[in-house]
Amino acid sequence: MSFKTVERRVGFADIFELLGSMRFAISLLVFICIASVIGTVLPQNELPSTYINQFGLFWVGVFDVFSIWNVYNSWWFLTTMGFLVVSTTLCLIRHTPKMLREMTNFREYVRGSSLRAFPNRFELHNNQAPAALLAPVSSWLKKHGYAYKVREDEGDQYLIAAKKGGANRLGYIFGHAAIVVICIGGLLDSDLPVRLQVWLGDKQPVTENMFISQVPESGRLSIANPSFRGNMLLPEGARTAHAIIPYGEGVLLQPLPFSVELEKFYIDYYSTGMPSSYKSYVKVHDPETQESFNQLIEVNEPLRYRGVTIYQSGFDDGGSALELQMYPLQGGDYMPRPIRAQVGEQQAVVLDFLPDHPTVAIQPTELRVINVEDLSTGAPQPKAWLDHVAEVTGSAASKRDSALTNVGPSVHYRLVGSDGQSFEYVNYMAPIVLDDFPVFLLGMRRDESEPLRYVRIPADSQSSIDEFMRLYAALEDEALVREAALRFTRRNAAVDQAGIIQEAAYNALLRFADQGLGGLLDHVPVEERERIASFTIPMLQLTLVELRDVLREQNGEPLVDYNGDNAEREQEWIRLSVLAVANLASYPAPAVFALKGFDQVQATVLQVSRSPGMLIVYLGCVFLIVGVFVMIYVRDRRVWVWIRPDSQGTVMTAAMTAQRRNLDFRQEFDRFQKDFQRLAT
Repeated sequence: MSFKTVERRVGFADIFELLGSMRFAISLLVFICIASVIGTVLPQNELPSTYINQFGLFWVGVFDVFSIWNVYNSWWFLTTMGFLVVSTTLCLIRHTPKMLREMTNFREYVRGSSLRAFPNRFELHNNQAPAALLAPVSSWLKKHGYAYKVREDEGDQYLIAAKKGGANRLGYIFGHAAIVVICIGGLLDSDLPVRLQVWLGDKQPVTENMFISQVPESGRLSIANPSFRGNMLLPEGARTAHAIIPYGEGVLLQPLPFSVELEKFYIDYYSTGMPSSYKSYVKVHDPETQESFNQLIEVNEPLRYRGVTIYQSGFDDGGSALELQMYPLQGGDYMPRPIRAQVGEQQAVVLDFLPDHPTVAIQPTELRVINVEDLSTGAPQPKAWLDHVAEVTGSAASKRDSALTNVGPSVHYRLVGSDGQSFEYVNYMAPIVLDDFPVFLLGMRRDESEPLRYVRIPADSQSSIDEFMRLYAALEDEALVREAALRFTRRNAAVDQAGIIQEAAYNALLRFADQGLGGLLDHVPVEERERIASFTIPMLQLTLVELRDVLREQNGEPLVDYNGDNAEREQEWIRLSVLAVANLASYPAPAVFALKGFDQVQATVLQVSRSPGMLIVYLGCVFLIVGVFVMIYVRDRRVWVWIRPDSQGTVMTAAMTAQRRNLDFRQEFDRFQKDFQRLAT
């Protein structure tokens, strides 16, 4: 045999010894416990922007290497669990036979003289023959539940070896087996089966948008896939037999042995507008038996059929039809254009109010029929439904909900320009009362990592946006602006300064409409800005008053009385209009898409899973309970009694031992000693 062969065998033995050692298994178990704490404390499977806002780009990049955002399916966590299974299994293989032998072994081979070395032992003298003590000793052991074995030696000597509680070893066996079984169940219910199909098979995640019928075979998992966990978005009236499993940057399609049709989705709300419960009334079609049945799926009441479990996970929009009004912000036109769109569908919109008629792509992403917002900060920040529910814990009428207000429906959409720039917009259908005045809110942001910024458009007497949009469009008509500046000058300037004031008002209003307040003050020294603004802003406000009157005269409408009963409201309308014009200068869209009507289509979000490991984990939990119970309540005790003759009669040496020499053991030994003293007398 060569030296290399011996070295290789020694190396394999060392690896086997390491994997099968209890210290290695405990180290792995501690590591998994720490990782589980991370997975519990840190929210899992959130949007990347959530983690970027919380930790920053640098730490997100570091944590992303270890898949901290999905701890329980990360490569290192699954690898650690695999090693724990191997290590604990080797421990069982190495120690179980020895423990089973120990359970049945009476240790009758112990020499009688060695009992004197036991810490818990005593010696008694008796004038009877040794054989006469066998019966009472055996009777006592049997009465107290001991199994025993008698060894007869030369010279009329007897050694009685007894044991009780040998099943204590089963506690260790069951406890270690529970770890193996639970880990195997966890691995079965993890992403490991799907990953193995991708790593070892020809499966490739789909990264492009396509219909289910277009998904190639490489993007479809087997219908006999032993374990999976996916999602299903099902609009009312729709039917599907597939679940979507996210994988990496794409998805995999999981066929089901049956199809699910959503007949009706129900949702109930608290008085504050919070969802109190939601459930799906579905119809299951089985192509194999040609049978179908109806069932209600709601939270904590899933559908279980043919090894697949379907949970109620949430709800979403199923492609609601929207009726939008496109209000131009450029080109001097204020007439709204009707636009029909569908949530989730992108479509091109022609901007016919601009030269060359360019197009933008609009994609409505969400319709919210009910919006319950906290207006105590002055403007809403739309949240996910789950965030709303987290705020409204307990009764919907609790004091903490006093700042929440239902502000009505809203539409969320993205606009993509010809240059590829994309922004997200949130527009509310009805005016919202902020600071005691109804306004239309136009929210905008580049992506979800930014907070929403709002433009407030004052509502007119008809609770519409039309009068302001007409006023805003008139700011691009130089003739109308000049007429408004002329009227402002006649009312507020001396004759010798009329020309200068008129030109100043005219130029200021045009620049203000184009560049906002910054266009008027950016070129002014900092120390002079407050002084310039103190007379420029009132001039803009009064000029807009005149422009509003000009437009009303052209349309045959009565002029606004700024000194009548509604004077305060009309003055506030003008003030808010000035602020809106200033903010619209930086509004990154050529038009406002206002929600005028909708036909809501609700969709249910279902979680679909096949979890064979669940029953295995339950079995492991039973093993763990049995093992812990046996280890705690079943105590292994052993008794030896050595009976031998001496010059005065008989000497009886007895010893007792146990795995755990606690207070109970000491008391039991004392009773044992007293009973044998009575036997000896």
